[in-house]
Amino acid sequence: MFRSALMLAAALLLSGCLSTSNITTIDAPEKLQAITALQGLERDRQAILAMQGEYEVGFAFDEIDPAPGYEPKPPKRSGAFELVLVEEDTGKNIVLQHLLVHRTLGFVIKHWRQDWHYEAPSRLVFTDDQTWRLEPIPAEQTAGAWTQCVYEVSDAPRYCGTGKWRYDSGEPVWTSDAGWRPLPRREYSTRNDYNAVGMVNRHRITRDGWRHEQDNRKVIRENGQEVATLVQEHGVNTYRHIRGFNFNSGYRYWNDNSRAYWQRIRAEWQRRAEQNGGIRLNYPVDGMDMIWNMYWQSEAARQGNREVGNEEIVELFEPWVAAP
Repeated sequence: MFRSALMLAAALLLSGCLSTSNITTIDAPEKLQAITALQGLERDRQAILAMQGEYEVGFAFDEIDPAPGYEPKPPKRSGAFELVLVEEDTGKNIVLQHLLVHRTLGFVIKHWRQDWHYEAPSRLVFTDDQTWRLEPIPAEQTAGAWTQCVYEVSDAPRYCGTGKWRYDSGEPVWTSDAGWRPLPRREYSTRNDYNAVGMVNRHRITRDGWRHEQDNRKVIRENGQEVATLVQEHGVNTYRHIRGFNFNSGYRYWNDNSRAYWQRIRAEWQRRAEQNGGIRLNYPVDGMDMIWNMYWQSEAARQGNREVGNEEIVELFEPWVAAP
């Protein structure tokens, strides 16, 4: 039942049928001016922190430049209301947590998470199906650069990229190096003709919010080696900073013990990745069995029905998470 409910909730949140009658966009050119007036590390930090806030989000993906014989799929369009919170800021490490809030019912789904590390020494690299390895970043590449790592709803790894913030255009822009990621949920739930995405990501801070721009390649890989590219894909996720939408349920959800629970989940993922030199997931690509159990644990913690002990969290991981 929960599996169906979660899928229905996600469909409602990402339906693209958003009511905007009472919503206005916040246009703040002074925000860009304040960031670009800074220098060095603090300028980069403020560009990253500018992604926090309350947003109406539009998701747009278009397949382009197909390989011979490949028929491009129709463009994908959807939307949602999303709250981005600063979960951690220690100067050279910043964690941003995304929460989806339903447009009329107000229920909340924990969404993706982005971690930013200045001059990170290593990162998780997607090397094979359901496998990430912890690999060092060359010193010349990480010097002065930020590594962004993205995690899914269960805080399982998705992908990392390393790059520097640039300010030449008047808009702060971070561009990753080329890397690999698994298929997003919008793809693996509907197709199985490829198994990896070659990607370059950009985060662009704008007057009214920010954009996540993606240059993707849909690739068939075997034993970690690229065999064929089916098609290119261009994606733009547009985060418009808004007023007039009630995000209170998102703040309540995160503060009602959910934050403390997910902090422990993050710590367990990190412990296992560092101890084992990476992560292998022993479950089907949708990960719903593990997500199901996490959901019930997180709800117990949030509602205060009972205390969720650390040993329960370790036990939850045991069947599903292993060394590469």
